[in-house]
Amino acid sequence: MIQHLQTFGPLAGRYDGFILDLWGVIHDGIRPYPGAIDCLRHLRDAGKRSVLLSNAPRRVHVAQRSMRTMGIPDALYSGMLTSGEATHIMLRDRTDPWFARLGERVFHLGPERDRNVIDDLPLERVASPAEASFVLNTGADAAHSLTEVAAYEGLLQACRAAALPMICANPDLVVIRGGVPELCAGALTRRYEELGGLARWIGKPDPTIYTPVLEMLDLPRDRVLAVGDALRTDVAGAAAIGVDACWVLGGIHAAELGHDTARIEAAAAAAALHPVATVPAFTW
Repeated sequence: MIQHLQTFGPLAGRYDGFILDLWGVIHDGIRPYPGAIDCLRHLRDAGKRSVLLSNAPRRVHVAQRSMRTMGIPDALYSGMLTSGEATHIMLRDRTDPWFARLGERVFHLGPERDRNVIDDLPLERVASPAEASFVLNTGADAAHSLTEVAAYEGLLQACRAAALPMICANPDLVVIRGGVPELCAGALTRRYEELGGLARWIGKPDPTIYTPVLEMLDLPRDRVLAVGDALRTDVAGAAAIGVDACWVLGGIHAAELGHDTARIEAAAAAAALHPVATVPAFTW
């Protein structure tokens, strides 16, 4: 049974560590959600450990800088990992055989703000798929479209014609930025795979993204709770690593499910997922 709570506080005492999503839980890409900073502060003051895990396709220091401008200080959490940071590390170290075969010429599909994923790496950024040995996909950009996958069809077809392996540095399909839906790299990668392209997805719900997070927490898994707004990534990722999940309903699924308990439980059942609890928002 899913416990439907109105606030997060009553659930927090059952666990010692928390894996917290960012978009949809802590902030909406522009500003913190009401009560989220207070909730982080309560967890810290109670001696709990919180690690932020985000599918954001940018480095940790860049994400932290953005959070500080929103009024979310580093001291409110124990650690942080982003899919962009994980991608940077895998491109840097090349210990994974898939990454070791990529070559050094990269075509970046995504906005300039995400270029930091490949900064300081021995890579040559090229202007077209035909010149590249692989493509780094960090998502939609305003120069093409923030909402329509079809606007990227030409680029994706060109990448496919060049037989480029694609790194998906953000497995999310869509994100809500300031209340407005925006395409993520996952939606473009899904279309690329439909075209027959080869892709590697870095981030939730892949269990490997959780390994450094669990190391940061250094707790038994039955003492850890994952908190996120997306069934497909946050709740599924928690299930994949054997930790409990709390589903925050005010994020990506808000318009779809609202506060209808029957629809919420049906959606979880259809996905074969079993969060221990839901909350409308990450508030104490």
